[in-house]
Amino acid sequence: MNHRISLQPGNHQFDAEAGQTVLEAALGAGLLLPHSCRDGACGACKGKVLEGEVVHGPHSEGALPEAERAEGYALFCCAQPVSDLVIEARNVSRADDIPVRKLPCRVQRLQRLADDVMLIDLKLPASEAFKFRAGQYIDILLADGARRSFSIANAPHDAGHLELHVRRIDGGRFTRHVFEAMKEKEILRFEGPLGSFWLREDSARPIVMVAGGTGFAPIKGLIEHALHIGLQRPITLYWGARDRAGLYLDALARDWEGRLPGFRYIPVLSDEKPDDAWTGRRGLVHQAVLDDFADLSTHEIYACGAPAMIDAARSSFVASRSLPEDAFFADAFTFAQPTN
Repeated sequence: MNHRISLQPGNHQFDAEAGQTVLEAALGAGLLLPHSCRDGACGACKGKVLEGEVVHGPHSEGALPEAERAEGYALFCCAQPVSDLVIEARNVSRADDIPVRKLPCRVQRLQRLADDVMLIDLKLPASEAFKFRAGQYIDILLADGARRSFSIANAPHDAGHLELHVRRIDGGRFTRHVFEAMKEKEILRFEGPLGSFWLREDSARPIVMVAGGTGFAPIKGLIEHALHIGLQRPITLYWGARDRAGLYLDALARDWEGRLPGFRYIPVLSDEKPDDAWTGRRGLVHQAVLDDFADLSTHEIYACGAPAMIDAARSSFVASRSLPEDAFFADAFTFAQPTN
């Protein structure tokens, strides 16, 4: 049985088929609701159910606390309607101009950026134009039907290829293949572009970017896009890692300070090694932002990394630094369960 979903603001309407989540139905209707992980971990898709009822699939308690659920909030990536709905979601856009597609690609370059980070450069088919927004991600499609999500680290103007930053995960089947067996010229298939993590160019707010580990990848795409369009808004980038090796493109980030007016780069280490000889900032990356900004009410935040970092940043920035909830944009990295 189908259920009619009405979206506010904007008065959009679309239908959800039996078994579909609200997000799946919206994407199928060409509407881009904010989302990232698609498995209930990050909270990027959170919105309010104004009328009707939904049932939730598995999700993180941190992404949807019981108190928020009692107030009518839902995670649209794992909420299935059981009646007609009226929902509220912000920052919704049309997907008509950038279709989601499945395409082949070829590995044209592999570069070890750190002991546990590999750059994969994917060559796209010359006959197929692939459009995306800086900051979006793709799903690599495995032969058994499984998917692995990776953010695009280059900007759309740098056409013809996709750059991915892949961190090795203990027990990760695909990442083990990347680090031990993948060769240049290997053919892969992917689906994309996916996600709603991109630069809001119609805003004049100063920008704070927060990256944890390989969460630097989509941030890199955003900054390269900002350079390309000549963005004039101040940008402060905080990049958090455990040790110095985790800042695997530190020289590039420092180079941006001389190329992008109003850009500041602040690396933060949480567990530096004795031989790192580190004299920079220490601690958790979101705490560094809290230490530097007493008020974020006029800013936009772009955060990418582990769900725990995203949750901590969102809750603390909104609660203690007056950040508007609709000025926080996030891409949370979740990982498939390890396999043998």
